[in-house]
Amino acid sequence: MMFDTKKLEWTREPEHYKITPEKIEITSLPHTDLWQKTYYHFRNDNAPVLQMKTSEPYFSFVVKTEFDCKHRFDQCGVCIYLDSDNWIKASIEYEDEKFQHLGSVVTNHGYSDWATTEIDAGIKSMWYRLSRRLDDFRIECSEDGMTFHQIRICHLFEGKGEISFGLYACSPEDSSFLAAFTHMEMTECKWLPHEGQKPDDSL
Repeated sequence: MMFDTKKLEWTREPEHYKITPEKIEITSLPHTDLWQKTYYHFRNDNAPVLQMKTSEPYFSFVVKTEFDCKHRFDQCGVCIYLDSDNWIKASIEYEDEKFQHLGSVVTNHGYSDWATTEIDAGIKSMWYRLSRRLDDFRIECSEDGMTFHQIRICHLFEGKGEISFGLYACSPEDSSFLAAFTHMEMTECKWLPHEGQKPDDSL
């Protein structure tokens, strides 16, 4: 399988970006974000998302991100954006000079959740691997592109059949930064079938 940048399409095209087969650069826009309802009781649905469509039920997508975030909540990473109420994003979200949040948001039917762990603010690069098995998804991260660690396993209720997946970058507050995406690759699914308890027949 091949990650063909010619097949990428924008949801909310930003003002400044550059796309080549080897590298994608996105300059984030101020006051852009993705979030739905939970806890904050507001909706943000204006972040630029660059994706391609696929009906492949089993695959993995790998990408390296590089960024120089210096403002609270600046973020860039991988995304599966189906519509405003159903999507996944995974990224590093800058907090302050001491730490950042490495995590993911899963939004099903208009409600978001956020799972995070704190990492050092000096980290300015991260690899992600997004894997699909039907309508279940696994997100992993790596600092060297070789050893990946699981961030989460999740389900998208509307994630059957054709989906869209790719990249995003946004700045929820009054800031902007340059996000670079390289080493983009779509492969066979690296998330192997479960070898423990057998599936329930009713599921």
